[in-house]
Amino acid sequence: MSADTLTHDPVVIALRQRFGDHALVVQPTHTGMPVLWVARESLGEMLRFLRDMPDPFEMLYDLSAVDERLRAHRRGLPEADFTVFYHLLSVSRNRDVMLKVALREGDLAMPSVVSVYACANWYEREVWDMFGIDFIGHPHLARILMPPTWQGHPLRKEHGARATEFDPYTLTVQGQEVEQGALQFKPEEWGMRRERESAEFMFLNLGPNHPSAHGAFRLVLQLDGEEIVDCVPDIGYHHRGAEKMGERQSWHSYIPYTDRVDYTGGVMNNFPYILAVEKLAGIEVTERAKVIRVMLAEMFRISSHLLFLGTYLQDLGAMTPVFFTFTDRQKAYEVIEGITGFRMHPAWFRIGGTAMDLPNGWETVVQGFLDWMPKRLREYERSMMDNAIVRERTRHVAAYTTHDALAWGVTGPNLRATGCNFDLRKQRPYGGYEQFDFEVPLGGQGDVFDRGQVRIEEMRQSLRIIQQCVDHMPAGDYKADHPLTTPPPRERMLQHIETLITHFLQVSWGPVLEPGESLAMVEATKGINSYYLTSDGNTMSYRTRIRTPSFPHLQQIPAVMRGGFVPDLIAHLGSIDFVMADVDR
Repeated sequence: MSADTLTHDPVVIALRQRFGDHALVVQPTHTGMPVLWVARESLGEMLRFLRDMPDPFEMLYDLSAVDERLRAHRRGLPEADFTVFYHLLSVSRNRDVMLKVALREGDLAMPSVVSVYACANWYEREVWDMFGIDFIGHPHLARILMPPTWQGHPLRKEHGARATEFDPYTLTVQGQEVEQGALQFKPEEWGMRRERESAEFMFLNLGPNHPSAHGAFRLVLQLDGEEIVDCVPDIGYHHRGAEKMGERQSWHSYIPYTDRVDYTGGVMNNFPYILAVEKLAGIEVTERAKVIRVMLAEMFRISSHLLFLGTYLQDLGAMTPVFFTFTDRQKAYEVIEGITGFRMHPAWFRIGGTAMDLPNGWETVVQGFLDWMPKRLREYERSMMDNAIVRERTRHVAAYTTHDALAWGVTGPNLRATGCNFDLRKQRPYGGYEQFDFEVPLGGQGDVFDRGQVRIEEMRQSLRIIQQCVDHMPAGDYKADHPLTTPPPRERMLQHIETLITHFLQVSWGPVLEPGESLAMVEATKGINSYYLTSDGNTMSYRTRIRTPSFPHLQQIPAVMRGGFVPDLIAHLGSIDFVMADVDR
């Protein structure tokens, strides 16, 4: 957004009227929202003002930081060694705003805003873990992604990124005892009592290796019999440093890494990253490329939801459904493989388009899947969701309201199951979705049952979108003719030395993007996924921030399950639809 547009933005005007012109420094970016630098002392009051204003910013969508010390292009921005940013989302306004606070290296402390937005808890822990920035007043500021014994803060620029930058790893018997002792759960550190009225609570480890945990995820339960008094989710076992990798890969070579974040989402993970890079580069994608992308993204939505449906019902005790859903998922992968050449991780989207054009005969393969799936979805509803036992185990279980969902940063089907009609494909069409006719399925109770039913309806709508792709696939190129995305034609390269040099640099170093910041959000398989990219005029990203939907979804578990029972917790975990790579990155 340009500086002139930002000046007349109603949110910026409201903040200036309330806090004065001097309180804000406006930063033009490619994020599509007002980005405002504010004083640390004013942050809490500004966040409360935005949260409580008419048509409020109900959700703290993201909170993270940037190590600014090596950034060369900061013209017009406040002096800062580190920056902490707060990305707020308003469903009622259908718009966002970002507040930034500049910090100096000798004074890395911020006021905690957990009392304003409850979901800030884990985000502040992550910022402390990754950057070493303290949050005064936080209820339990401890490492969240790295082991408790870890030394240093990985997203600082001086921290190593490759194994060769560290001493060889050794683990002695004594060192193993230290690591195991650090993982021991101490209830008092989390404000929990060991007993009540002379009766001891039971503390139960669920995970990190347990089928119902859906990955390397640990839940420590405080139990009074079968009742859950409280619980503490423990994540980080799957952390691989995806954001750090973004600082070491070229704009092109980072694409395969995005596939591994939500490893059930395939090209859906490429989508926000590619869109954010295209914003930075000013690339306009062809109509054919847009429709191809939408078709493949919806194929992966169906594939992911089928995996969810089978495991969701398996968690409830039904063994047969997972075999049916995996059979259909195999059919989806046959279509994906026929088009891209790969199955789970095609890394097929490219800056400016896709890796290649659709192969001959693609329509027949896709249409065969479209003809197969509707009757299967009807069968799933009849035999599974209409089953009396399933309904008994899921109706009114682990329910929460739209207000609760927004307060905890819940997005996607889990939000829409509460009745909140917010789907980025409709509210903020991106990547060509404005061309398609489809409906947004909604629930009413926000319980385990609705979260399953909404996803079945979403598969129907995805089939509807894919059918429109088959019926109306545009002609033309599958990739934009842009020097940052497409190598020059070979015959031109052999005739002009400047073209040869351009080709050599693009292939060996990768494209150089102008300094700037961009953000792209997509309605991914599990909720809203976004990439916030900072370019410093180089061949790779200066800062890659990945906001995934599963991270806040797991943070909400204690608020939902206090006073519930262990079998209800298992049902709730199955209904969330998360994978730990999407949580830990």
